[in-house]
Amino acid sequence: MKFLGIVLLLAILVAFVAGSLATYYIYTPFGPSTETFVEIAPHTGTKAIATQLQQSGIIRNRYAFEFMKLTRGGTLKAGEYRFDHPIPMADVYSHIAHGEIYTRTLTIPEGYNIFDIAQAVEAAGLGDRNTFLAEERKHTELISEWTSGAAHPPDSLEGYLFPDTYHFARRTPAVHILAAMVRRFRLATQQLSLDSNVSRTVILASLVEKEVAQDSERPLVAGVFLNRLTKSIPLATDPTVIYAALLNNRWRGTIYASDLQSPSPYNTYKHSGLPPGPICNPGMAAFRAVLTPAKTDYLYFVSDAAGHSRFAATLKEHNQNVQSYRKSVQH
Repeated sequence: MKFLGIVLLLAILVAFVAGSLATYYIYTPFGPSTETFVEIAPHTGTKAIATQLQQSGIIRNRYAFEFMKLTRGGTLKAGEYRFDHPIPMADVYSHIAHGEIYTRTLTIPEGYNIFDIAQAVEAAGLGDRNTFLAEERKHTELISEWTSGAAHPPDSLEGYLFPDTYHFARRTPAVHILAAMVRRFRLATQQLSLDSNVSRTVILASLVEKEVAQDSERPLVAGVFLNRLTKSIPLATDPTVIYAALLNNRWRGTIYASDLQSPSPYNTYKHSGLPPGPICNPGMAAFRAVLTPAKTDYLYFVSDAAGHSRFAATLKEHNQNVQSYRKSVQH
């Protein structure tokens, strides 16, 4: 009986020590004090994950982590995880079981062009700017459902990378980022019931997006463009000249006389009709303006000192508006 008592006492002592160790390993904070990434590949087993976490300095003991898997269950999710301060192993397990993978935020404002987006991608730590631009020009098949019958086959995804806030894992391939933006374009424009000539609508919306910042004026600007197209008057819009310079890598921050004489098909001072493609990625307000333009006889508009636009039906009236603007700037 005495021997059994000793064995029982030892068993209780071992259980107490094991429980204390388990509590220590699981609930006492541990981990790096600087940013550390752990990337768990798909189909990685619990043992391999636990070993990877211990080797990366995220947890103290891999066996305790495996024990948690036995007691807590759940599925450990693949992906990249970020740790930058000590936390309990229980929290590490919870992050991975819930798939709380690390993502970077990428915000694309309305009116960003492909060069702006590529720079934003690089700034967000999601890839190299030039690599992104190359992929954006390579994967035009992503928009073939809208551009297959276009007068000018697209040489980029310009216009179809919908402005929004996105969240991507750090190593997301550029083509996956592009595909997500195109999917967002599809979902957004499905609300608008676009006609069969989607590419024309996107081009017009991109011009409206770049020409005016006031939502209330967008339908008026769209109406001006449509009136000029109907009368075969060149659109003569500065943003297309700027875009032509960007495409030729010669934009110098202001429009020069040589830019206005550029033979580029995007130069709407030299060429009538629409440019061959969009010049930016428009938002919903610009699309709605093109689909429901204001019905007026306006053929001209110019910005005033207050950031609004003044519209005119005749060249004489337009010139007067221009002179008024110049005087207000001088004063």
